[in-house]
Amino acid sequence: MEHLLLIVALIHLLYCPYTKVEESFNLQAMHDILYHRFNISQYDHNEFPGVVPRTFIGPLFISALSSPVVVLLNFFGLNKFFSQYVVRAVLGLCVIFSFFKFNQSVQTIFGKPTSKWYFWITISQYHFMYYLSRPLPNIMAMPLVLLALSSWLKRKHTNFIIYSGAAIILFRAELVLFLGIILLFEFYNCSLDVVKFLKIAVPAGVVILTATVVVDSIFWGRLVWPEGEVLWFNTVLNKSGEWGTSPFPWYFYSAIPRAMAFSIFLVPVGALYDQRIIRLILPAIMFVFLFSFLPHKELRFIIYIFPLMNVSAAVACRRAWDVRHKSKLKKLIALGFVGHIGLNILFTVFLLRVASVNYPGGTAIARLHRLVQNEKVYVHIDNLSAQTGVSRFTQINSDWRYSKQENLRPGSQEMMQFTHLLLEAKSKYSQNLKPYSKTHEILESVDGFSQISLNYKLFPPIRIKTKPMIFILKRKSGLETTEPETATEEETMEEEIVQEESVEETDKEILEVSESEAIEVEAPSDEIPFQEVEKTEKEGDLESLGKDILDDDVLNELKHLDEMYGVHDKEAERVKESIMKILQEYKTQRDLLVDIAEARKPDKDGKVLNDPVKERNNLNETKEKPKMANEKQKTNEQKEKLPEDKKPKVKNKKSPAEGKESIVNEISSILGFCL
Repeated sequence: MEHLLLIVALIHLLYCPYTKVEESFNLQAMHDILYHRFNISQYDHNEFPGVVPRTFIGPLFISALSSPVVVLLNFFGLNKFFSQYVVRAVLGLCVIFSFFKFNQSVQTIFGKPTSKWYFWITISQYHFMYYLSRPLPNIMAMPLVLLALSSWLKRKHTNFIIYSGAAIILFRAELVLFLGIILLFEFYNCSLDVVKFLKIAVPAGVVILTATVVVDSIFWGRLVWPEGEVLWFNTVLNKSGEWGTSPFPWYFYSAIPRAMAFSIFLVPVGALYDQRIIRLILPAIMFVFLFSFLPHKELRFIIYIFPLMNVSAAVACRRAWDVRHKSKLKKLIALGFVGHIGLNILFTVFLLRVASVNYPGGTAIARLHRLVQNEKVYVHIDNLSAQTGVSRFTQINSDWRYSKQENLRPGSQEMMQFTHLLLEAKSKYSQNLKPYSKTHEILESVDGFSQISLNYKLFPPIRIKTKPMIFILKRKSGLETTEPETATEEETMEEEIVQEESVEETDKEILEVSESEAIEVEAPSDEIPFQEVEKTEKEGDLESLGKDILDDDVLNELKHLDEMYGVHDKEAERVKESIMKILQEYKTQRDLLVDIAEARKPDKDGKVLNDPVKERNNLNETKEKPKMANEKQKTNEQKEKLPEDKKPKVKNKKSPAEGKESIVNEISSILGFCL
């Protein structure tokens, strides 16, 4: 069974090899220790220190265990990204080792059948197996926490105190709540006296605190106790809420059910079957309750409680399985308890699939290395890319230069010096990419997780939607890197005012012409001056036809119609046909205005030689004037005969500025009806 746990952990690691910003410090520190060693000035934390300092004790320990394998990888010429697999695998092995120790304690107290059920429940759940190889501070502390819990179950108080002190002082100070509650229960049950506790805790605490202060002060270049500063920032200053807040009961109604999946329903059953379970889960519940007072909440903050909660679920399964022969009902219940593990696995597969598309930055840097291999590259990595997968381990080409420099102005000289860019954008028409439309070409775009949609017409009915997040840009060859002269703010404002006045005058002129010839058309808004429109849209191409009419959000909805409704869904086709008609009508009217404006351009003397509008008006007046007069007289006579309440009301004409807005609203209403 031990091999199965290793295989499941390896699957999670291989399927989601990249990391997020929360894991950045420990991962970058392990890279720097392995590759820069004593050259601390080259370490990542000097350039990007983060909000609060973190300890180097954990990265030093994992790097020391990983170094023999990394040396072999370097000897055989494999790139650095394989080393990221290695350090994560070593961390996972540390957690797995401590998990086996805890499971042995469960077997000692509750029996071997319970430990087997505990094993199967744990590997069927997503979050514990997914997180055990991730270099988070919480996971760095996890081996110590599991060893402390194992010692507590075996009543080895000395080991419990030392492991608990190391986890609290080095990695996560909030563990004083969780492990401190367990300690208070031991005091209450007279299993441990205060004097013995102090004899162990004081010297152990001094040694551990001295170690972290000495080691981390060297790396950070100042006297520091990292976890002490974290505790001050999060608890005393209560600034953790700056990263987002959640309701007080969020852990109970969201985090715990997601982490335990269908096993959550068996926890109270196990407590009813065996009273000893209450002693295990009560400290966990109290810890979550107290920790809920902090506004910033994440599932990883309480990941330590799930091993204890799973013991209760394992006891329930073991008891139901033991009595399955007594009646048909109990046999069905036992089969249901077995089946819940299968449901856990299905839930795990789904969440793992979601997680795999949640690291667009890592995917983008990997694609860049595949697309550009034999060129000299100087790539800029934007904030989103750095937060969603790019690490120093992913910078595998020693001939390339990589930069995560922040606060650079788009299109500036600093940005133009890079040959390639990883930029956040919703689509190729996004505002973020406009400064590079003439200087760069798009090599590829990378999608990331957007949302989960339900459609009962499809199988499976659950779909994972993605959307463009990061674009890979390449600077065009032969382009000078000097920054063009930029106008002052006053000159820019004056130019914008002149352009707006010019557009308003032109729109007004065309509107007057249109009214004189009795043709109802809508002038385009100021955002799309008709003089600058190039008729390059392809007929029948919905996205290119609407790219200068719609915003990115509406275009993204159009893009995913087939995915949401199915390729052969008649309703989706009807919606797309309606939208196409609206866009085509707008395009026809806009092209008409462009043709009229081009034909009425004055010559050098300011005279209009060819005015199709006047010619058409003169022709219409000679042919249609008598007929229109007679029809108008008849219509007026008919209106006079009608009662007042039945006379037609005069509709207000739509203003030119409402043209684009009306089209977008009409399309949005169609999408809203169907979506």
